[in-house]
Amino acid sequence: MKETHVIIMAGGVGTRFWPFSRTDFPKQFHDVLGTGKTLLQQTVDRFDGVCPIENIYIVTSQEYKDLVKEQIPALKDEQILLEPNRRNTAPCIAYACYKIASKNPDANVVVAPADHIILNEEVFRDTVRIALGAARTDDILVTLGIQPTRPDTGYGYIQYIPDKLTVKKVKSFTEKPQLELALQFLDSGDFVWNAGIFIWNIKSFKKALEQHQPEIAEIFEAGSPHYYQPSEESFIERAYQHCGSISVDNGIMEKADNVHVVLSSFGWSDLGTWKSLYEVSEKDENQNVTEGNLILHNTTNSIIKTPSEKLVVVNGLDGFIVAEYDGVLMICKKEDEQKVKEFVAQAKELDSKYV
Repeated sequence: MKETHVIIMAGGVGTRFWPFSRTDFPKQFHDVLGTGKTLLQQTVDRFDGVCPIENIYIVTSQEYKDLVKEQIPALKDEQILLEPNRRNTAPCIAYACYKIASKNPDANVVVAPADHIILNEEVFRDTVRIALGAARTDDILVTLGIQPTRPDTGYGYIQYIPDKLTVKKVKSFTEKPQLELALQFLDSGDFVWNAGIFIWNIKSFKKALEQHQPEIAEIFEAGSPHYYQPSEESFIERAYQHCGSISVDNGIMEKADNVHVVLSSFGWSDLGTWKSLYEVSEKDENQNVTEGNLILHNTTNSIIKTPSEKLVVVNGLDGFIVAEYDGVLMICKKEDEQKVKEFVAQAKELDSKYV
């Protein structure tokens, strides 16, 4: 367990969850499910028993440092990695891995986003331990693949070689397919959703990065004298000026030939959208998900999240999102939720305070 380290990615803005998720207070810092804990706090708790708290590293934006410290007070400053710019997941993960490697070159690493929902945490921990066992002994990159329950076009898909092994070889990755293709994937039976949770030994990751993204590898290798030192911050400021923006999926996982997947089923949602929150939340007798001071009439199949200090009366809605937060009210059909990014762009033109 001491060799296991966890990297939690907590720097995103979560635009599709607007107006709740805002640039100065993104969704990972909210108690989205009303459990008394934020998504970030739930994510950290999830790894209790997988690794000690001193081996958990959170990579986030400089602007969220105080939020992280406030929500996870057990972390030392050296465990909070601050990105000066958003450069997608490959540089974010590389920064954390090279920093950990400078102190522990044999570390085994779990990489997880801060804003996912996992309903069965014990099964999740068991699945992670299986992946860690494989990554500890073999030069492989492991990802967790979620057994699909519907032809969702909002997720990436992983095709694997069907055999009796628990850790299966990956054949291909497909980013967010059209519906027709997603239906074919479900029918074929050898595709799973890409959960964006990765497990590897740090040497295997560095080797893959050097092969497929040598520029990023070179940038963060040069930081070895600076990690855990007062000079780390100024080094990272310089390093990020030279980093391209690329995801670890596009940059490494889709290119490497030693990628494996563990088929998983632990009540997962990436909680990327209002619709996904609706799906995982408890519903009342009218199939509504509600939070706030509400009077509802003839309203069904909707998600309504409003401030408790305001009485909100809703009549005659079916299949809607009603969301109010910090001076912004959005009313939108659930089926039109892909327009949220468009709404955000228009709100930003009016005034940046709205986003």
